[in-house]
This record gives sequence, C-alpha cells and structure tokens, in this order.
Amino acid sequence: MVSAYNPGTDAARIRAAYAFGEEMHRGQKRRSGEPYFTHPVAVAAILTEQRLDDDTIITALLHDTVEDTRAKYSDIVTHFGPEVAEMVDGVTKLTNLQLTSSETKAAENFRKMFMAISRDIRVVLVKLADRLHNMRTIKYQSVEKQTLKSRETMDIFAPLAGRMGMQWMRDELEDLAFQVLNPEGRASILRRFVKLRNEAGDVIEKITRDMDYALKEAGINAEVYGRAKRPYSIWRKMEQKGQPFSRLADIYGFRVIANDEGDCYRALGAIHQRWAAVPGRFKDYISQPKSNGYRSIHTTVSGRDGKRVEVQIRTRQMHEVAEGGVAAHWSYRDGVRTENPFAVDPVSWITTLTETLESAENDEFLEHVKLEMYSDQVFCFTPKGEVVKLPRGGTPIDFAYGIHTRIGDRCVGAKVDGMRVPLWTRLRNGQSVSIITAEGQRPQSTWLDIAVTGRARQAIRKSLRAEDRARFVKLGRELARVAFEQVGKKMTDKALNMAASTMGIGDVNELLAKVGAAELPARDVVALIYPELAKHNAAEEVARDRAVLGLEQDQTSKRGRCCMPVPGERIVGITYRGKGVVVHAIDCPVLMELEDQPERWVDLRWHSGPHAAVYGVSLEITIANDSGVLGRICTLIGEQKANISDLTFVDRKPDFYRLLVDIDLRDVEHLHQVMTALQAESDVAEVKRVRNSEYRP
Repeated sequence: MVSAYNPGTDAARIRAAYAFGEEMHRGQKRRSGEPYFTHPVAVAAILTEQRLDDDTIITALLHDTVEDTRAKYSDIVTHFGPEVAEMVDGVTKLTNLQLTSSETKAAENFRKMFMAISRDIRVVLVKLADRLHNMRTIKYQSVEKQTLKSRETMDIFAPLAGRMGMQWMRDELEDLAFQVLNPEGRASILRRFVKLRNEAGDVIEKITRDMDYALKEAGINAEVYGRAKRPYSIWRKMEQKGQPFSRLADIYGFRVIANDEGDCYRALGAIHQRWAAVPGRFKDYISQPKSNGYRSIHTTVSGRDGKRVEVQIRTRQMHEVAEGGVAAHWSYRDGVRTENPFAVDPVSWITTLTETLESAENDEFLEHVKLEMYSDQVFCFTPKGEVVKLPRGGTPIDFAYGIHTRIGDRCVGAKVDGMRVPLWTRLRNGQSVSIITAEGQRPQSTWLDIAVTGRARQAIRKSLRAEDRARFVKLGRELARVAFEQVGKKMTDKALNMAASTMGIGDVNELLAKVGAAELPARDVVALIYPELAKHNAAEEVARDRAVLGLEQDQTSKRGRCCMPVPGERIVGITYRGKGVVVHAIDCPVLMELEDQPERWVDLRWHSGPHAAVYGVSLEITIANDSGVLGRICTLIGEQKANISDLTFVDRKPDFYRLLVDIDLRDVEHLHQVMTALQAESDVAEVKRVRNSEYRP
C-alpha cells in the first residue's frame, strides 16, 4: 500500500518490521479472539491512508512491542534505528499515562504527554491512530472499560485530533465514543435521518446537483460533495442551542473544491447569488487561517425548500490540509514529500504551548491545554494591522496579554474600533483593538473572571501571588510579633526559624505569609516555641469570658460596621485612640488602607464555645412579588431561630422585590443555615450577604 503513494519506499525495511512485530506478538490474542498483531497492522493501515513516511508506518507496526512483548528498546535501535526506537518509546509512554485520573495527576500527565509530543509529533499521530482502531473495536471490551475509554476519547483524544487539524478523525472518534456513552441519543438521531429521507427524498443529492449547476452556470470548474453531519455533531448542536431535531438548521454540509483561491471567492459569489446567505454565519479562514493551517470559506445558505445548509469552499491543497492536518506535513506523493504551502510547521503549536507553560502550576497547565484544544478562534487586529488570535469569547485583557505580558499587566482600558469599551467586552472577528496602558498599574483579582486564555490567567495569577505574598509576609510579621508579646516574649528570627523548621515550612517568609494569609494562626507559632506560656495565656483568655480573645486586660472591642464579622470567621483587630479595638473580618476592604500601620494590628480570634444570637448581619434578598411570599420569608428566618431586627425595601419591580434584612445570628454556621433555608424557597431568586466598606469606625 505504501508504494502506491511512495514508489521510493524502503519496502524491505517495512516487511522486516512486519515480520519482527508478528514474531514478538505471536501467541497473543485480542479480546475479540483475533491475533493481537492485527491491531498494529490496522494502525499502520490508518496511517498509510494519510500517506505517511516509512518511519511512522514502522513505528505503528512496532508500537506495542516494547510494552507487551519480550522486545527491548535496544532491539528496536539495532534493527530499525534510533529514530523509530524513540517514537516507539514515546507511544509507549503516552499509552501508560492516565489522563483521566485526579486533576493534579492528570495535569502532570498532560505535561508529560506534551513533552513526548514535542520531541517528535509523529508520536501523537501513531497514538491517535491506535486510539481510533481501539474505538472501532471497543465492543469487545467490558462495559466499564468501554465507558472509561470513551470518556477519555471524548475529553482528550478527539479534541487533540481536532487541534492537530485532523477533523475527520475527530468526527469519527467523537461519534464512536458517543455510541458508547449515549447509544439511545445516537439511535434517535439516526432514526430521524431515516424519517427525513423518507419524507423529502435524497436531499443531499438534490442540493449537490443544484449547486453544481449554479457553479457551472458561473463558469467555475469545481467539485461539489455533500454529506449529512455525524450524529454526535448534530447532538452537540441540539444541546448547545436547546433545540429539537425538527428545528435544527444546517444538518447537511457541502464542500466545494475549487482550482485556485480566486475560484473559491467566485464560487462564494455564485452560491450567494443563487441562495440567500444566513446572516452571521460567514467565516473566511482563507484570509485569516487557523493556527493549525486550516483554510476554507464557511457560509450557511437557505437551500432547496428553505433548508439551511453549510458550505465549505477551498482549493485541493487546502482540502488536503483540512483532512490531514499536521499529517499533511509528512504526506508523500510520487515518492517525495508533498510541498503543500498551507501545511504549517507541526511542531510550532506544541513548542509554543510548552514554552508558555514551563512555569505554570499543574492546574493552570491543564486549564490552558484544554482551552487550546477545545477553543474556536477569533482574529482581531492591533492598530498596526497585526493579527492576534484569541479563543472565542476572548476579551481585551486576553488581547493585551496576547501581545505581551508587560502590556497585559499595565492595561487600564481598551478601545475597539476606536470606541472605549469595558475590559469584559467579548471581542469579535475582524475588530481593531487598542490597549490603553499606565505605569504603575497592576493586574486586579477581578481580571481572573474576565480573562479566558490560559496565558492571561497564568500571568494574572503570577502577579497576584507575588503581590499578595509581600503583603501577607508584612502582615504575618506584625501578627506574630503581637502574639509573642502576649506571652511576654520577643519575636526573634531564631524563634521563627525554629518554628518554620519544626513545621516543615521552607523558610521564615513562607511561615509569615501563611500567618498573614490566615492559613496558620500566630498563636500556633508561639505554642511551638513556648507551649507552657501559650497554654497559660489561653487559659487566662478563656477565664475572661469574652467573645473575642487576644485583647489586653484593659482593652475593649467592637465589631466593625463595614464587615460585621461573626464567630467562626477569621478576624483581626485595629486599635483606635479612644475607641479601643475594632474587630474586622480578615477580608475586609478597610484593612487595605491600614497596611502601612502594622503597629495598630492585633491578632484576635473568637471564643471557641457557643455564642448567643446577638451578631447582626445584613442580607439582600430578591423575592417574587406575590401574595404571602414576604410572610413566608419572615417565618423561614424565625424557624431558624434568627431574629429580624430591621427590614427595608430597596427596589420594587412589578415581578420582584429586593429587600435588605438585618438579622441577629450566633455564628457563621448559623448564617449558613439561614441562607440555605432561604435559597431553598422557590419564590426566592437570590440571597447574598451585604457588607458596606463605606462605614468607618
């Protein structure tokens, strides 16, 4: 088969690989009862259909030998060379990775997978062909194994095939997995297709004939192919759009293969002259190709009998890349590698991805990889006309980081097509974006909710971590100092080093950062060094019979009206001349203004015993404007043993009321009980706790 597209193939070497693999797997059986070696042969046949080089075909024939037979890596090197041995080893490593394990483990295995791919991307072509054949024969596996492998295929390998530009393989992998995961859903789609054909005849043949006639009338020599979309593709559209099959448009797809780029645009004109174009359904991937090299014009038109059909228009070379993706880079014809001008460097995406994520945490790496594999892209322009590619739903924040991390960090605003827009604006294809920057600007935590690209989110998190760490170290040092003074001791670097070492924490700054971030109470640090003093001090504090512990004998405290902390929440005190100590929740915005006054900070905590329901909290509740609803809300709060101290109508609408309700509670658990009971009420649209940073002590 290889000689059919590559007369220069080393047939003797491929025959030797066949004989070696057959010998190594002799006696092994698949679950179907067939000789095991039929599987490597089938994998090689799939890659042969892609017109791949000799080394890739040989790797396919040998890909399970090192893992499942007595063959060693050195044997592959001796008989077939180091390049094939490296690829066989890479496929073996990919096979052994558990990509659907826990989040952390999966992220680390994703990282290993991309490292293996980056050395030679042909490894992933063999692995994808291996998975495709296994899915074609999955019926012989146990039900549990079928489900596991199908889910892994749907989540990992199908999107990876799509990202590699091998759309045909992605479609088949998804459909095979869909058949296992939702056989009833797939069968229902197929039944509806049969019904549609019985009612309307062969729609595909009729539309193909109409389209072919329209192109010939316009003097365009092109081939037209029609097809019904695969069941999973239709199911996904139904799920995304929330529409039944009967209302779903464009369940048919047509391809026009033209001679050259000019004919592609002329064919587009001829089709739009003959049928009405559907607004918003036009994409020009010829002038703005996808990063995997995909080029084509996409349009949707109302065809025969008003049925919507999707049309893809491309040249023969573009079609080869669209079908083969990165495999087109190695394709052979007439004994030589095909010089397809549209086939991108297959290593570029992997290299860019691995370089970008070298310093990423595991969860960030996994998030970015999945975004890269799943996302559809939009193309926007800088003021100089340079193209920036973003996932669909990308924002000016993503655009800024797409240009450079420094631009993203300093972003304060954006203009889209000359007009100032919010940073959360979703960008669309073809828009011109100008980023406004300012010296001294730093990323905001709210940007994490705006950004969608892994690159932007990683850079934002990195900046926030650095900024938070410095703040937490400073705060932690002051809290630790006060905690040491409360037991009559002075905080020293030696004492802190001893505590860090005992707790197995890397260094003093890490220890202080944990104290400042409320991950570690300062009193626990003191207790490690002076356990008897800490125990005596704790006993004294409990003896005072106060709700808040950590105050001096003569100090008084009151809750901050800005955050209204309740028992069970992490708290800190701020001293005020003539007012004693004001107790704030650790996340109160007012504390940000007092970072440069550490001498006023006091490390506090709530008494561990039960508390009376005397702590006021404000809740904003949105309820249906209907008879009896307000009464039921008040009854619900009373049933939770909470007292309403005030109630104000904030907003009255014809269908909803918004209320501000002040209630007295015991602690944070009591608050949770009240909010849960309210949220479970069908006439309550929203419940949220209200804090007012405008209040000042």
